Amino acid sequence: MGPLSGARIIEFAGIGPGPFTAMMLGDMGADVIRVDRAAQVASNPARQSKDVAARSRRSIAIDLKHPEGRAIALQLLESADGLIEGFRPGVMERLGLGPDTCLEHNPRLVYGRMTGWGQDGPLAEAAGHDINYISLAGALYPIGRSGEKPVPPLNLLGDFGGGGMLLAFGIVCGLFEAQRSGQGQVIDAAMIDGSAILTTMIYALRAMGAWSDTRASNFLDTGAHYYDVYETADGRYISIGSIEPQFYAELLAKLGWDPSELPDQNDKAAWPQLKQRLEEAFAAETRDHWVALLEGSDVCFAPVLSMAEAHRHPHNVAHGTFMEMEGIVQPAPAPRFSRTRPATPGPPPRPGRDTTQVLSELGWKDEDISNLRATGAIG
Repeated sequence: MGPLSGARIIEFAGIGPGPFTAMMLGDMGADVIRVDRAAQVASNPARQSKDVAARSRRSIAIDLKHPEGRAIALQLLESADGLIEGFRPGVMERLGLGPDTCLEHNPRLVYGRMTGWGQDGPLAEAAGHDINYISLAGALYPIGRSGEKPVPPLNLLGDFGGGGMLLAFGIVCGLFEAQRSGQGQVIDAAMIDGSAILTTMIYALRAMGAWSDTRASNFLDTGAHYYDVYETADGRYISIGSIEPQFYAELLAKLGWDPSELPDQNDKAAWPQLKQRLEEAFAAETRDHWVALLEGSDVCFAPVLSMAEAHRHPHNVAHGTFMEMEGIVQPAPAPRFSRTRPATPGPPPRPGRDTTQVLSELGWKDEDISNLRATGAIG
């Protein structure tokens, strides 16, 4: 089931974007086996994770610093198509699991590396988080209101858009190429690179003279009155994105405004005046009033929903944008495929839950598995 059915990916457990990559590949049908730390299992063997980004995979617990544990990891990789690791540069090499070693054991392996700054450069060894990567990439500076400091867009831009999705794309590209060449390679997915590439359209607008580096002075950064968020009478919010002239005309018609009595839509000098007028208009009625009037029209409108509300919206329900698993609401797998539809994801596994099963598939006997557990090589 799923377009990646038949592919096996080994994920070395980490945080944030690496697990997100594994979830995306697992959601699409890949057999993802997460290598958890044996010590983690020993400290809390019954823990059931509610981290929905850990869904769609199996878990094996190994002590990678134990000689037999490392040997098991290499054996796992011999039967794998891809690998995901998100440690600082050099960690996998010190564990004896660097690219040279792993590709020697499996020349077809696609070795996916997730870092913040990349594998090289003066900052490669430095610690960092999403907010730092998007800062240096130039992606954070434009996000914010006029006269205010930049606003971090949660950790969506660097960790997940510029990180997890970039690595998932890289691995799938690597798998595709390996089918033709028979050779694996190393994928260097740096969050600073991913954050930068997400700004490509803005760089294009700058080159065309259609974008200013002054925050909140452009048509996509809350500078324009026709692309912004507005508060309603009940303290909620709506979003307007009437960029194209025909959509802007629809907005004015819905509001009962005569275009001939207004400044031109793209007269920047008039944007503050028009924004104030829209603020006053939208603040006069509730969010539900504007939903009834504008939703589904060509105004380019949507209510601003909280995470508690989003999964209940009629469109999201009908479209299946979200799903519920073991009482936890979460985004459903995406994108969708007409023929190779993936199975419904399984819940996040307890660390080490599938150790015995995976080792049995590799040819280990029950007695040998018991001995490995006794030595601490596995959990």
